[in-house]
Amino acid sequence: MNIHVGNLAFNVTEDDLRSLFSSFGEVSAVNIVKERSSGQSKGFGFVEMLNNSEADKAMKALNGTRLKDQLIKLSQAKPPAKRPRRGFGSRY
Repeated sequence: MNIHVGNLAFNVTEDDLRSLFSSFGEVSAVNIVKERSSGQSKGFGFVEMLNNSEADKAMKALNGTRLKDQLIKLSQAKPPAKRPRRGFGSRY
């Protein structure tokens, strides 16, 4: 299950998230979304856990808890919406 982690403090690292969620089960991937130009965190990220029941337990236990002085918000991540492919020079 892919978990959206919102309201992250800007100084939270991927290692911080991995450590927090690993107490509930195996974490397969962690990604904090960052600004391309500055590398600064956008304040949200994703944690992927292979076992759905472990992910559910983590979400129930951690949603609304404090991580580095911020109350984090957790939800199941939705797959990205498919966009139509645009050709080179296309206006659509």
